[in-house]
Amino acid sequence: MFKFRHLFTPFLLLLVLLAPTLSVAADTPPNDQAEDAAPKVNASVELPKMQKILDKIKGQVSGDTNESQLNQLNEMALELSGNAETLGQALIPQGQQLDAQLAVLGPAPKADSGVKETPEVTRKRAALESQKAKLDDQIKQADGIKNGALVLSSQIVNLRRDQLKSQLALNSGSILGPRFWAPLVSSQDLDGEKISEFITELQDTAALSWESGWRFGTVAWLFAAMLVMTLGRRYSEEFFAWVSIHKMPEGRLRRSFLAATTALTTLAAVVITFNFIALAFTRRDEVSGDVQDFVDRLVQLSVYCGLIAGLGRAFLSTRRPSWRLPAISNEVAQALKPFPPFTAALVFIFQTVEAFNYSVGTSLNTTIFANGLTALLIGSTGLAIGMRINRVRRRMVQEGQQPEARSTLVGLVQLALMLTALGILISLIIGYVTLARFLSYEVIWCGILFGSFYFLSHLVNDGCESLFSTSNATGKRLQTTLNIDERYLQQAATLLSALGKTVLIAILALALLNGTFASSTPIELIQKVIEFWGGKGLESLNIVPAHMVNAILCLVVGIYVLRSVRRWLDKDFLPKTTMDVGMRVSLVTLFSNIGYVLIILLTLSIMGLQWNKLAWIVSALSVGIGFGLQEIVKNFISGLILLTERPVKVGDLVSISGIEGDIRRINVRATEIQLGDKSTVIVPNSQFISQNVRNATMGNAQGVVTILLTFPLDINPVRVREILLEVYQENERILETPEPSVSFKDLTPAGIVLSVTGNVAGQRQISGAKSDLLFDILTRLRKEGIMLSTPQTMIIERRAVAAAQDQQSDPLP
Repeated sequence: MFKFRHLFTPFLLLLVLLAPTLSVAADTPPNDQAEDAAPKVNASVELPKMQKILDKIKGQVSGDTNESQLNQLNEMALELSGNAETLGQALIPQGQQLDAQLAVLGPAPKADSGVKETPEVTRKRAALESQKAKLDDQIKQADGIKNGALVLSSQIVNLRRDQLKSQLALNSGSILGPRFWAPLVSSQDLDGEKISEFITELQDTAALSWESGWRFGTVAWLFAAMLVMTLGRRYSEEFFAWVSIHKMPEGRLRRSFLAATTALTTLAAVVITFNFIALAFTRRDEVSGDVQDFVDRLVQLSVYCGLIAGLGRAFLSTRRPSWRLPAISNEVAQALKPFPPFTAALVFIFQTVEAFNYSVGTSLNTTIFANGLTALLIGSTGLAIGMRINRVRRRMVQEGQQPEARSTLVGLVQLALMLTALGILISLIIGYVTLARFLSYEVIWCGILFGSFYFLSHLVNDGCESLFSTSNATGKRLQTTLNIDERYLQQAATLLSALGKTVLIAILALALLNGTFASSTPIELIQKVIEFWGGKGLESLNIVPAHMVNAILCLVVGIYVLRSVRRWLDKDFLPKTTMDVGMRVSLVTLFSNIGYVLIILLTLSIMGLQWNKLAWIVSALSVGIGFGLQEIVKNFISGLILLTERPVKVGDLVSISGIEGDIRRINVRATEIQLGDKSTVIVPNSQFISQNVRNATMGNAQGVVTILLTFPLDINPVRVREILLEVYQENERILETPEPSVSFKDLTPAGIVLSVTGNVAGQRQISGAKSDLLFDILTRLRKEGIMLSTPQTMIIERRAVAAAQDQQSDPLP
């Protein structure tokens, strides 16, 4: 059980972790104190330096460079662009100051004006104009360096992409052949010398950290790293578990918060541990640059390893199965428990080997061998994960246990993992080692991104719901402070959750398209966002296979996102508003129509179709509309009018062309009307615009129940009127206001015609109310002995009349 005293454990660990700083202060000489104010930048000196740096980067890019070198050169180009922009922005105020001084002096007087100025003013104006011209040139030069660095960065990105394509298409030999395993049997002499030299540098670095005066600091840093990785991680997780149980409001937020903190504490522990170990051995200035770069790469690699291990532990949650966020059975979770740390260890080991090869500069065969071995183990691990899950689930079924119900998405993820693992192994067998290595790290990169998105999206959703829930203190305080209804808080929670997920999806998309273990930096991602936002690359697209693939992906993803947003509007957001059902359906339908049009336009743009070259398509459409598509276009426009003007809406009771029923759906071309027998009639939208339509429910119109009855002439009309009014007044569907009434409709030979009228709440109640009233009226009239008038019939017997006439005409015998 987590005790309250454990709250003090992180602070005790913090005191222990601060101890190495004392050793560092004792080991290293004191630094010079910083100047009170930074010196003013001299543009005349800095601009030539920046130009030299830009030329140097161009020269290195034009040489023989690999992926890592191009990545570093790209970062240098982006940094140079930022520095040039900063310098140019710093020069602008100076130019404004010079303009103000020139404005004070005014323009030079004309020769024929007769006005003369002193030589001092003339010299001052000339000096200021010279400074202004020089400053303008410096600003233009800084802007040119900035633009040149950005263009160079774009060229580097394209060069890296081309190198990657060529490497992926390179067949370096199957892993089953002797050429692949040759570096193990007989390493090249040059590689051996380079490896020996670098190992010697590493040994010298370790020896420097154990010299007298530095040994205590090394031991302190290593001890601090051990404490962070063991006690620090353990007690931090217990502390956050205690916070989740005792401080978090009840609900799903507890589970998502605990899962997120579990991943973050593991990540922090791994990263801090690696940083402490790096400081223990490389904190001296005598450490060589190659060793320092090698250690820096390992520290950066610790972030990915920490994410893999942390996300795996949070995903499986084997220590607290009841708090597990995804729907995974405990048997499957226990079976998968070794894989996250094992995968993190594999990534660290083989990325360390790759960093070692890069620092040493080994031969191509050695590098291919390391990449192939990396892909082989990672692909085998991915295949083993899928097989282990299936084996455990089959064993559970054989033992009579019911495995967890997997969603379609989970099944697709597992299938994609196994297929990718098979693709990696097949690529290795047929000789595409670089492709296999690329797929291996892409699988891990996608796993990190999707795992992070899963936990963060749950945390954002649960956090918003908990924040605005009136069952919690924050929601009650917001409701009391703002004096708003509870449904508005629910709408705010839904909107904030959707915005948070949108931001996460945007970050996920950018990271998927531009990132992997050794590719884009955050600065480069931001630059790509700015360029895309400005429309760069969209003005001169051509139809190429890559663009076709991107267009198909855009179409699929766009339709999925549109349907998700439509489902969210229809199920989550709009039901919490005060809109009626018809208005909600109209908004959702209009949003879907506009969304589909935008997706199609965006897909065509990505394919490379230029709108200025689509004149022939427009002409063809015009001819087609003139001959056969005019009805479709007319119905489409009519549908938009119905959705915006809303003369009829979903749920209305309408009558058109002898058809009466309820509107169930307004589509792009036609409207669906459901009749009383539950059958559906499809009516073109143009008929609702061009014909007379009766909307019985528009404006919440009341229904009128009118019954015509014919009585004999000898009845008591006053008593009959009382009976009819009593029946109407006793019926619960008849409204009290306006009151029911009985009117003398007509007097015919058949009898007295009386009309009974009453109002009901809606048009749909007329039929049921009329039936109930007729039953009651007939029962009451029969009970009172009053009969309805029956129609009189006249029977003419032609034979009898003819016989009588014959008898009168015959003479007596």
